[in-house]
Amino acid sequence: MAAADELAFHEFEEATNLLAETPDVTTISRSDPRTPEGQVAVAVGSGGGYGAEDEVESDKTALLQEPQPQPGFWTFSYYQSFFDVDTSQVLDRIKGSLLPRPGHSFVRHHLRNRPDLYGPFWICATLAFVLAVTGNLTVVLAQRRDPSIHYSPQFHKVTVAGITIYCYAWLVPLALWAFLQWRKGVRERMGPYTFLETVCFYGYSLFIFIPTVVLWLIPVPWLQWLFGALALALSAAGLVFTLWPIVREDTRLVASMLLSAVVLLHALLAMGCKFYFFQPLPLEHMAPAHQDTSLHPNVVLTPTPPRPMITEGLRLQV
Repeated sequence: MAAADELAFHEFEEATNLLAETPDVTTISRSDPRTPEGQVAVAVGSGGGYGAEDEVESDKTALLQEPQPQPGFWTFSYYQSFFDVDTSQVLDRIKGSLLPRPGHSFVRHHLRNRPDLYGPFWICATLAFVLAVTGNLTVVLAQRRDPSIHYSPQFHKVTVAGITIYCYAWLVPLALWAFLQWRKGVRERMGPYTFLETVCFYGYSLFIFIPTVVLWLIPVPWLQWLFGALALALSAAGLVFTLWPIVREDTRLVASMLLSAVVLLHALLAMGCKFYFFQPLPLEHMAPAHQDTSLHPNVVLTPTPPRPMITEGLRLQV
């Protein structure tokens, strides 16, 4: 009886459930030598759902691996990547511009082939706004100290500050980049920075002037000049340390003249802002002084003799 029970057909519950769930499968009979005795092998056909999912995944991988076309410089997508920075990167670059060190290039240690326009754009906008506001506040504070001063809002200073700062932050780097490109053809070992890298480190170098302009509200002339000289020294030093690895490959005369021009233009910007927005009040802003008509007590007035009145038609007869 035991042998008859072993030869009887037994239904395997696991295989039955699997066949019910996936009807499009291929079963292998007992006669197949690859199947162990007493088991039923179930194989999923190639036309099942698993094969289709693998094909979709392979298509996605192929699309990701394909090189994407580079957008043109006239499109918004081209400039979008230059504003893709986070707060930590911007703060690190601001810190690098405030603390320049010899042998420490701002481009190599902070930009790292990833220049951005987000920081320079907002630094220039903030500096222009602060210049215009503090320039007006200077007159307001002077009026409180001297009521004879007449104050009227000077809204044109916003326009002047914006045009000056943005032109400096774009035109000077453009001229510098063009000059270095020209010298690259003369000196083959020179490897100048890109135009966007030049604009980037020039824009970050202007950040130190923002707190300096606020400190210029202190009505002490020698203290204002001290703050301005300190800010100019730190900002110009950052530019010189960044440009030195590039210009040192050129002749000594060209390198000296180029760095001197960079420092001179930076000084002209700082001094121009100081004299224009924080200049002494002109005469038309001063109220006319009250004229004192009182006489000194020691002055004696002499009476004037009366003049004879001559009436018309009166003739003297001798």
